[in-house]
Amino acid sequence: MGSFSIWHWLIVLLVVLLLFGSGKISGLMGDLATGIKSFKKNMREDEDESMARDTQAPPANLPPPPPGTPTTGTNNATTTANPGRPAA
Repeated sequence: MGSFSIWHWLIVLLVVLLLFGSGKISGLMGDLATGIKSFKKNMREDEDESMARDTQAPPANLPPPPPGTPTTGTNNATTTANPGRPAA
């Protein structure tokens, strides 16, 4: 008594189809699908932008490291063993 039977749902479906027509319902479903795809695309673009922002080099206005601090990387001008002399 508290739930609808299959016949109730079929009658509701028939009334909805008569009111809106099958073309309008399929158009609404297509619009919904387009909206979901657009939402997913924008979420993916935001993720890509945040990933790119995280992997960028630090800003150039940072102060230089104190003398004698070992540096990392492949393009070092000095070595940590002889901090005052250029690398050969």
